[in-house]
Amino acid sequence: MPSGSAFPTSGVKSRTTRPASASFWGITLFKDERTDIIFLKFLRAREFKVNEALAMFRNTVEWRAQFGIDQLLEEELGDDLEKAVFMHGFDKEGHPVCFNVYGEFQNKEVYEKSFGNEEKRVRFLRWRIQFLERSIRKLDFSPGGICTIFQVSDLKNSPGPGKKELRMATWLALQVFINVPWWYLTYYAMISPFLTQRTRSKFVFASPTPETLFKYISPEHVPVQYGGLSVDDCDCTSQFTPDDPATEMTVKPGTKQIVEIIVYERCVLVWELRVGGVLWGRIRAKC
Repeated sequence: MPSGSAFPTSGVKSRTTRPASASFWGITLFKDERTDIIFLKFLRAREFKVNEALAMFRNTVEWRAQFGIDQLLEEELGDDLEKAVFMHGFDKEGHPVCFNVYGEFQNKEVYEKSFGNEEKRVRFLRWRIQFLERSIRKLDFSPGGICTIFQVSDLKNSPGPGKKELRMATWLALQVFINVPWWYLTYYAMISPFLTQRTRSKFVFASPTPETLFKYISPEHVPVQYGGLSVDDCDCTSQFTPDDPATEMTVKPGTKQIVEIIVYERCVLVWELRVGGVLWGRIRAKC
């Protein structure tokens, strides 16, 4: 174990010996300085209660071995759900952003394909874990590096609370919820007392407007369907990247401001004018 490891061992009851070659997210434990960062995650998850964190760590190591995580990465599970779960851009602190679009499962065909029977539910779970594992392995677990993912969960047209298969199969490390229906707020109120304060502090419930997202993610990294400026690559956006910052300006009453925008064929421009959070008008122009 690296010197100064986050997990002290004195006074901790051990029910199994230390795994000889355990690994997390492509990092070989006890032989890599990044081991401490992984241990710290378990300690935080259990509010620095060492015995509980160590038990959680051992259970996770055993589960990953039994589930065959490394072999799972090589499985071909398709990309049918790429519209339901996808990585897109980075937040203002450099964390990659994962969008979870629950409304995609409102489609009966998509829902049946994912949860129609036990075999399909197991396949969906394996796909979801594979997606998350691949995304986590791209993170930087060095000290001071980016080792977490920013989650956005869009609950618009989400299947109701009766769809337990979907609720049970999704991970809980979500941060910003948008388009939240009443039933989810009721569900959250029920489970909230059982969550740690640290977990509750990660949850942000936002209105349908993009202002809350923009607090954490720059507009140029937010997809256009959520009010941002980021679109898929096409002929009309090939000259722009997320590295090109959005320009914000204040137009005072009685004044003019000229905005020049280069447009190409097939471009669609959408303008919104908001004053004090109130929408005064929207203009849509197709070139």
